[in-house]
Amino acid sequence: MPLNIRKYNYGRQSISETDIRSVTEALRSDFLTQGPLVGKFEEALCRYTGAKYAVAVANGTVALHLAALALEIGHGDEAITSPNTFLASANCIAYCNGNPTFADIEPTTANIDPKKIEAKITDKTKAIIPVHFAGQSCDMAAIQKIARKHGLKIIEDAAHAIGSDYKNSKVGSCRYSDLTTFSFHPVKTITTGEGGAIMTNDDELYEKLLMLRSHGMTKNPHRLKKNDGPWYYEMQMLGYNGRITDIQSALGISQLKRLEAFKKKRRKLVETYGKLFSGDERFAMLEEKTYSNACFHLCPVLLNFDVVRKSKKEIFSELSDRGVHSQVHYIPVTTQPFYKARGYKDGDFPCAEEYYHRTMSLQLYAGLTTADVRYIVKAVKEVVK
Repeated sequence: MPLNIRKYNYGRQSISETDIRSVTEALRSDFLTQGPLVGKFEEALCRYTGAKYAVAVANGTVALHLAALALEIGHGDEAITSPNTFLASANCIAYCNGNPTFADIEPTTANIDPKKIEAKITDKTKAIIPVHFAGQSCDMAAIQKIARKHGLKIIEDAAHAIGSDYKNSKVGSCRYSDLTTFSFHPVKTITTGEGGAIMTNDDELYEKLLMLRSHGMTKNPHRLKKNDGPWYYEMQMLGYNGRITDIQSALGISQLKRLEAFKKKRRKLVETYGKLFSGDERFAMLEEKTYSNACFHLCPVLLNFDVVRKSKKEIFSELSDRGVHSQVHYIPVTTQPFYKARGYKDGDFPCAEEYYHRTMSLQLYAGLTTADVRYIVKAVKEVVK
């Protein structure tokens, strides 16, 4: 690649001087790990989403794991999720000695298809984990209806979807679920470096999550079996070290103030991609449903291999030579060796597998300009033949 060609990765963080000052102030404070900024970050998440409680944690995977533990998913229990997701959406059930199961996706949104969930429910099913792919919410009203009918719990995996709306509520409000998890990895819309959070409106789940985050311990005087003094704590369950720091929380508080601006920019960029690809039979974009107002995390474009003769591997290589480094979201979880060893095989989820065959995630982050998008689309159109 020539040295004068700009490098475009599919996603990256946006760090402002205000973000930097916020972190610097935290570094100069008395607290670096579990201090007052963790609670302030959690309060800010609650104000933004409308949820009653937030529990900030070390990363999005920890958020999913602790959410599954809080619902007491255990040996032999099943939970249904999407095959079109990152591994953690399924692995969080395996961490609890449960069995992840899957329902195929909608071809037009790449979200889990509510119509295919019910057929996957057995007497061992305990929860549904819908994944809000690329930032667009799943049809949560339909999923909630299924869950209530069968007495199931819901964990929304909203790693892609902070800032998004479903109907008239923010993703993360838990209006349609028991728990919602977020990720604040640097490629997500807001970042804390690494980090995540769990939202809930349930008092008991909240108390359990606080203990699960910190070794199963509590100092809450209302929950202690006895109390020897102000130093006293009790380990009441097997927990983990899933804590986030004040340094990360300082960045999270600052980034959250920028979220609506990020959302506006991301939606504009996706709209520009859509216009530039419109009318070209080689390409298709995902549909945004009428119930959605997404804060887009990804911008997938679908390649029509009925007319495109190059392989996706060739396309990626040639784009990389032009500085356009794209990605694929996702390799279906059920095609991974670990899950094949659990009985899944190629062809089990044809919509997710066809989507994987066709999809390519283009660049989407706050630092992109319209001119950048035009360059990227021009490169894609020149390469895809």
